[in-house]
Amino acid sequence: MDDIDEFLKKHHITEIEAIIPDMAGIARGKIIPRSKFESGEAMRLPQAVMVQTVTGDYPSDGSLTGVTDPDMVCVPDASTIRIIPWAVDPTAQVIHDCVHFDGTPVEISPRRVLRRVLDLYQAKGWKPVVAPELEFYLVDMNKDPDLPLRPPIGRTGRAETGRQAYSIEAVNEFDPLFEDIYEYCDVQELEVDTLIHEVGAAQMEINFLHGDPLNLADRVFLFKRTVREAALRHQMYATFMAKPMEGEPGSAMHVHQSLVDIHSGENLFTGRDGEPTGLFHNYLAGLQKYTPALMPIFAPYINSYRRLSRFMAAPINVQWGYDNRTVGFRIPHSGPTARRIENRIPGVDCNPYLAIAGTLAAGYLGMTQRLNPTEPLSSDGYEMPYQLPRNLEEGLTLMAACTPLAETLGERFVKAYLTLKETEYEAFFRVISSWERRHLLLHV
Repeated sequence: MDDIDEFLKKHHITEIEAIIPDMAGIARGKIIPRSKFESGEAMRLPQAVMVQTVTGDYPSDGSLTGVTDPDMVCVPDASTIRIIPWAVDPTAQVIHDCVHFDGTPVEISPRRVLRRVLDLYQAKGWKPVVAPELEFYLVDMNKDPDLPLRPPIGRTGRAETGRQAYSIEAVNEFDPLFEDIYEYCDVQELEVDTLIHEVGAAQMEINFLHGDPLNLADRVFLFKRTVREAALRHQMYATFMAKPMEGEPGSAMHVHQSLVDIHSGENLFTGRDGEPTGLFHNYLAGLQKYTPALMPIFAPYINSYRRLSRFMAAPINVQWGYDNRTVGFRIPHSGPTARRIENRIPGVDCNPYLAIAGTLAAGYLGMTQRLNPTEPLSSDGYEMPYQLPRNLEEGLTLMAACTPLAETLGERFVKAYLTLKETEYEAFFRVISSWERRHLLLHV
């Protein structure tokens, strides 16, 4: 707490947003006056917060967190404290870890799930390194959820009407917004890197510098919040839906990943001869084998599966290849010391803690089980058959049947996550869509 107290004094903070990421990656918590935060009284939240669905409902199975609806203790992580740059008064935010009253971790907390996987790597003397890339859309403010989304008006007074991949002018349309985003990110030390215009109309991508997986997950968690807040101040929405607009490509969170030796810092995917190592191929094979069962994490909503369609800049299978963007796992062109794997399957709507934990868990299982991958694909991956679940229900079935993933991510977490997702799926299934009314009401 000494580091936190020093930060609060240095920045003359008046209140603190004490937050935790829930299963959806939404910030939950409390806004606490500085005097109460400094008193040392631990923040408490109901454990049920962790199984709250994206619609605000809860699974009927009360045993997931305890039938008495008990509290959990939220412990601030001093390394995560940051200024909130858009707040009117000097306000800080700090991410908390969740523990029981006896000090043991809450196993279903997404942050704990990632820590659990990282502990497995550390026990082997391995240190994973990741670098996420986040795609998102800017859209016009739309207060009616029944109406389709539209690109926002830029500085020329016109909305984009065609695709402008890598266009500098298209990014310049929203210069005032991106100046704010970069300023907000600098204040929070989020260390974002490159900004590009993606394929879709008003679709953008921001890349992060590579680093520690937990630190990167924290930064992605805060970045999403930052972009949404900045967009609102420019009279538009920023959305991290996987497929927000019909006819446009979806948005992904590609995760570049490599593996280094904890002691030497050497890239374990490259041998002394400069060639790929056995661990590199084992890791790839783990991604190929376990990704289908990880899809409820990589594609957590009904909407997520609309993105994963043929010829729409998203993979449909678990093939891999060198500098091949049509497959699930791309090996970017690089020197031997920078050899890495790009997982192109997760949607940007995923929880970053769980998505990074999931992709690392698959790689870990591949290495510990010494699995062998298929041959690299040098042709068009879209010409290959689908190998990923086509819907959330199929993904949930695969995840429920995968014992090695449950043992790696935590059986208690997997049970809670599956139950939460089934609850969300049932809520969606009760909704009658406009498509059904339009085509079935008077014709069948």
